Amino acid sequence: WSFRIIMADKSKTGPTQSVQVFGRKKTATAVAHCKRGAGMMRVNGRPLELVEPATLRFKLMEPVLLLGKDKFAGVDIRVRVKGGGHVSQVYAIRQAISKSLVAYYQKYVDEASKKEIKDILCSYDKGLLVADPRRKESKKFGGPGARARYQKSYR
Repeated sequence: WSFRIIMADKSKTGPTQSVQVFGRKKTATAVAHCKRGAGMMRVNGRPLELVEPATLRFKLMEPVLLLGKDKFAGVDIRVRVKGGGHVSQVYAIRQAISKSLVAYYQKYVDEASKKEIKDILCSYDKGLLVADPRRKESKKFGGPGARARYQKSYR
């Protein structure tokens, strides 16, 4: 019976305020789901502080450190990430977090605070909001990679 009561209470509050944004780096894609909440941030179900590798954790925390915890206090951000390596995933996650906060503020708060957030992030690193279009060049025949050729001998 308690389940029905909880469901009834949820329907009274109306639609949830949420945005879904992605971040990309090479072949890694991170999808951030940002909604009104209590400042919880999770990546694949784990808290941001436990994401591996530990050496890149500071890179993940950049949006939070730049904007301050107060901007993130009113939102919950859940990130799903797949593809790529460890470093690309970290860059994709930080981009997804930054973009989701900007999108949330644009849609549900006000334009002035969204612009302020965007300016702070862009002045620090444009990669927090704009995807890097570089991709791996494909391998060609006649060599071991994209540009390198096999060694040739004349005798």
